[in-house]
Amino acid sequence: MSFSPALADQFASIALGHVTREYPNHLAHGFAGPDDLGTPRQLHPIFYGSFDWHSCVHGYWLLARILRRYPQGQHAAAIRALFDAQLTAETVAGECAYFARPLARGYERPYGWAWLLKLAAELHGLEDGRFAKMLQPLTEVIAKRFRQFLPIATYPVRVGTHFNTAFALRLAADYAETVGDSALMALLRDTALRWYGEDRDCPAWGEPSGDEFLSPALIEAECLHRLLTAEDFDAWFRRFLPHLADGQPATLFVPATVSDRSDGKIAHLDGLNLSRAWCFAALAQSLAADDPRRARLDAAADAHLTVALPHVAGDYMGEHWLASFAALALDGA
Repeated sequence: MSFSPALADQFASIALGHVTREYPNHLAHGFAGPDDLGTPRQLHPIFYGSFDWHSCVHGYWLLARILRRYPQGQHAAAIRALFDAQLTAETVAGECAYFARPLARGYERPYGWAWLLKLAAELHGLEDGRFAKMLQPLTEVIAKRFRQFLPIATYPVRVGTHFNTAFALRLAADYAETVGDSALMALLRDTALRWYGEDRDCPAWGEPSGDEFLSPALIEAECLHRLLTAEDFDAWFRRFLPHLADGQPATLFVPATVSDRSDGKIAHLDGLNLSRAWCFAALAQSLAADDPRRARLDAAADAHLTVALPHVAGDYMGEHWLASFAALALDGA
């Protein structure tokens, strides 16, 4: 499977349909007082759609990725028009102002932060860099938050939801490399080693949990894959999942069952299948062609992608975010 023009058109249509859809909306808003009110669009002049802030951010990332891949595609003009209308000095200042609120210190940490930097990386150089330049004040706010937070974060967060720290490091690394921020990249690498460097023989016994969209085991491995040298990663990976060639831990290789896609938490499991596919495919590419682990990982990526891809659209509980993870999975494959 590949990120074909047909799938890009489908995903663009989905994302364009929700990034400016203000309602329904799930606000995670800290009230400093009784007058600290606002509609989603008043609080977040750019990222007010897609049910929640972080989903809107990665909806924009998906559209940027599609525009980069297919600049003459069916929806290219609509994507450019959206970015020109939404990414303005005024709206970016409004987003920055929200993060300056005293109660917003941990707002969208670390998942939304990671996706914002991933969006900035995708905009870098796109359309002569004009969109990245417009977003730059907010990008600098979020990059600074990473620099401030990681040194004081004594422990990682290993759950398979928005709080997972390995996923955040993984996406932030794409930004740091793209813009040439060697200091941030070093901080990400040092943090990953401090948190995960001594992990070994991962049992993955708690996977999958009932509402996760990330595999704690696989995203940790993909994080280290992204941040370490090939030689260092190979040694770490053999210690971390030493029985991959035998299909162990077995729980990682069975696609999750999604019983009710109208339930927002249960629908997370479609995302788990997609993010697993992404990690399996990316990790497979780190291995030699004749490594028995590679065939096992490639087969698992295909199985998970096949199960999940038909469900990217349908119910809004998944539709407002799943296409972004499908794009990650297809890129990995």
